[in-house]
Amino acid sequence: MTVYTGRGDEGKTDLRDLSRVSKSSPRIEAYGTVDEANALIGTVRPTGYADIDDVLEAVQNHLHVVQADLANPDPDPDDPRVEPTHTTELEERIDAFDEELDPLQSFVLPGGGSAGAALHHARTVVRRAERRVVNLAGAEPINESVITYLNRLSDLLFTLGRVANARDGEPEESPSY
Repeated sequence: MTVYTGRGDEGKTDLRDLSRVSKSSPRIEAYGTVDEANALIGTVRPTGYADIDDVLEAVQNHLHVVQADLANPDPDPDDPRVEPTHTTELEERIDAFDEELDPLQSFVLPGGGSAGAALHHARTVVRRAERRVVNLAGAEPINESVITYLNRLSDLLFTLGRVANARDGEPEESPSY
């Protein structure tokens, strides 16, 4: 099987239900930005911390479910779907990692060590993906659990960025106004 098909050469692509849409459609923008976030998370691993890497691997697998969910405008009951349990899992991980951090006193400048800075970068791309999905939801029906999942994922990536920086001995900087 070859990687190229030529089917997208005219600016259209197939959705899961085999309908053809423009590559600039809100649905493609949404799951394409999720794909970008997934690839960016892949550049963070390995962080040097097995527990963080395990979480990031699970997130990358979840993001494939998010993409499959968004690529399917008319899912069957057995198709991959984001479920509330995906978000609950993120919340449990946030709570566990948050225990090793000092409480937030102010906003944090994104940056720090290489892993921490990359996690903050990934967080911003997930936020953009969330905005794209919200835009899509305004135009056509989607699984609303996707929005909640992406919102919580950005919180997890923020927390992991703080944890990686703390473990690396990188100080948190607050913005000056």
